[in-house]
Amino acid sequence: MKITVIGAGVIGGNLAAKLSTAGHDVQVADARGPEAVRAEVLESGARAAELADAVQGRDVIVLAIPFGVAGKLAGLFASVPAETVVIDTSNYYPHLSGQIEAVDNGEVESVWNAEQLGRPVVKAWNAALAETQRTKGVPAGTPGRIAIPVAGDSEEARRVAMRLVDDTGFDPYDAGTLADSWRQQPNSPAYCTELTLDELPAALAAADRANDAAIRDSLPERFAALGANPTVDDVVEMNRAAHR
Repeated sequence: MKITVIGAGVIGGNLAAKLSTAGHDVQVADARGPEAVRAEVLESGARAAELADAVQGRDVIVLAIPFGVAGKLAGLFASVPAETVVIDTSNYYPHLSGQIEAVDNGEVESVWNAEQLGRPVVKAWNAALAETQRTKGVPAGTPGRIAIPVAGDSEEARRVAMRLVDDTGFDPYDAGTLADSWRQQPNSPAYCTELTLDELPAALAAADRANDAAIRDSLPERFAALGANPTVDDVVEMNRAAHR
């Protein structure tokens, strides 16, 4: 597939490298310009591109950008064909993005993002840590393979996103419509807890908006308590422990 990843940070770089390695035609674009794309990402076969050019003629566009900035791309996306699948990987942390009243009042994060962007999105890859994505993807059928929820209103767009999640080394789980994607937001039981396909449905069902948001907002204190240089396993255990 022809894929553009917008955002050359850790998540965007991970996805670009993995999808290129899986055989896809991948471009990486960043608001800072092509020079912002790290050399190790390009070693996978992905290509750096100008942002204005990278959204045309693509099957899928992955948004690996901070929550709250999608609206700045609305003009760019106005000319993107309706059949292009757009995947949102972002998460709302008020201490990072600033308070967003609509989301604080209960609007689902990716529903809000879709409104700002002016087109439908699928939510995927948001519920796995960057280091999980980089180091823990394994071939399909491997025992204990980590699952990633995928939510969106279009069944075809969800199917495409689920195929790509599989290509990056994780079991895709159909998590329903975009309105349901609050169940995979920070810090729900399904969020960055490295669950298998058998474990994930119960975690999604156990989500509680108020409690999960409170756990999210306590992240700075909980993360500081881990001490210097916590491992990915330390962070996963912290996330799991918050729901025990």
